[in-house]
Amino acid sequence: MIFDKKGTTTTVFQENITLLIFLENLKKGYPEIKNDNLVINLFSFSDLTAGDVLEFLQLSDSHKAMKKSFVLVTNKVSYEDVPEQICVVPTLQEARDIIEMEEIERDLEL
Repeated sequence: MIFDKKGTTTTVFQENITLLIFLENLKKGYPEIKNDNLVINLFSFSDLTAGDVLEFLQLSDSHKAMKKSFVLVTNKVSYEDVPEQICVVPTLQEARDIIEMEEIERDLEL
């Protein structure tokens, strides 16, 4: 598992593994990154489905409850195909933009 930390945001990615192993590794490494905004890069998974994305819902909900952003990045699943509680965007730049907007909202207490 690779953690790429820039400021208060960490991008998480890993290649050549199954989604199940990725989730297990993410949960193991989570204590190290729990205080950061998280971008989960899923580009290495070519056969990703909306059901696969839902596997991240519990982690996303608990992370957002701590007032931190949690964004999944994939162009295989549209944000329209998953519940609005989970944030899915097609590019890393859009993930950074979402986090920036959410940081502003938290600063303004919106």
